[in-house]
Amino acid sequence: MTPSLFPPRTARAVFCFLALLCLFSPFSPLNAGTPEEAEAAAQALARDQEKAGYIFRAEAWTGALNQEIGKAVKMQLFKGNEYCIGVAVPRKDGVHISGSVLDFKGDPVGEIQPVMDGWGFLLFFKPKKTGVYVVTVHQTEAGKKKDTSCAIITGYK
Repeated sequence: MTPSLFPPRTARAVFCFLALLCLFSPFSPLNAGTPEEAEAAAQALARDQEKAGYIFRAEAWTGALNQEIGKAVKMQLFKGNEYCIGVAVPRKDGVHISGSVLDFKGDPVGEIQPVMDGWGFLLFFKPKKTGVYVVTVHQTEAGKKKDTSCAIITGYK
């Protein structure tokens, strides 16, 4: 048995204090938005576009959005369709995001319409070729920088 720096009672108290500190720290994973919150925000963006004739897929892509790296998600898009892609993070996180659709050469295409509060954006794009495109998402300097959840929902007409 190795000797302890603290008596057992003090060591237990220090451990409990550090555990609580980690739990309620702003960097705690528990303070990151959930995938459900991100998806609800993306669904809210989609509902506004349904009036414009877009039909949204029932399932959304959800995943983690790292504060430093961002995310790239492949999706099959078809020539002849007009696409509206809603991208969002949980509104309460204070994270601001931006992104784009990249074509086969890696060039940004389409038009971006950001949400005023920065928690989401819509991408509008009509591909000239059927194929696999990439939707990119990254955090901007305008908001808080922290790991959070992200959701992408795709509509077409």
